Amino acid sequence: MKNAYHICLSAGSEVCCRDEEDYLYYFNSLALAIAHTESSLMADSVMSNHIHECVRTACLVELIKRQRYTYTRYFNAKYLRRGSLFMRHPFVIVLDGLYHKLAALSYTLRNAVHHGITSTPFEYRHSSARTLFRAALGREDVTEFLPDSLQYKFLPDHVDCPDGYKMSPSGLILRENVIDVSDVEHLFATPRAFLYYMNRLSGEEWLREQEKDKQSGALITLDLIEQGITHQSMAQMLSFEHGRADYRSPDDRTVCEMIDRELLVDIGKESIYLLSRSEKVELANRLCRDFGLSKAQVARCLAMNY
Repeated sequence: MKNAYHICLSAGSEVCCRDEEDYLYYFNSLALAIAHTESSLMADSVMSNHIHECVRTACLVELIKRQRYTYTRYFNAKYLRRGSLFMRHPFVIVLDGLYHKLAALSYTLRNAVHHGITSTPFEYRHSSARTLFRAALGREDVTEFLPDSLQYKFLPDHVDCPDGYKMSPSGLILRENVIDVSDVEHLFATPRAFLYYMNRLSGEEWLREQEKDKQSGALITLDLIEQGITHQSMAQMLSFEHGRADYRSPDDRTVCEMIDRELLVDIGKESIYLLSRSEKVELANRLCRDFGLSKAQVARCLAMNY
């Protein structure tokens, strides 16, 4: 029997998606794990240092294990890194009841808003928010695909793209092929209701709604679903939800790309994981001084605690 879960995989104080290719490869790793375990994906949001997923599966442990292993192997090879990438114990919530599921789905799809990256869920390209109610919301279907002969570049060695999956020209397995769109749209019921949930602020209304389910699990709140994510306070995330964010500030990916493609080249290093502690401190001071970045963001992007 497939149960519904919300899963959060966190890399803690270290960035686990440093450039566009990383975001694509993580989702491809997740898509392969979904197919292998015959699970279904309801929603996802791939962030710079953590990933949110809502799934239906009878193989929870295997699903988590496969995506973590596939992606960590790729990341460690690319950045000359060793060891585990994600925190040992993922955060898992069993979803039981309509409103419990709707709350988890909504918080997952709105994650970029909570972290001050975008002002709406639909601006963020690394979540499944834009796969739902596409026709009603005026979104066109993807019509250009990567030829099958080139898909190997974006998959682990000796792994084929599962039947029914297509890739975009950029190498991303299409979320439309992986997300169980009909299931999720049925839960939200209508495009208007979906937009309402995507724009509703955190508050008591979410809790009162979930109490209608009479389920025994913990009620979904922003505080609960972001448990284990320590780089921003709850007050900050609630402020971002109200649109009080500086969207001009560089996000983690932008900072990491500048480090990897410019600053490391200047000092003749291939990876941040080959830097000594003193070299990291010197780079951190430069990033804070010259670019006005926060110490917390710089520490994540340089993996100061690795």
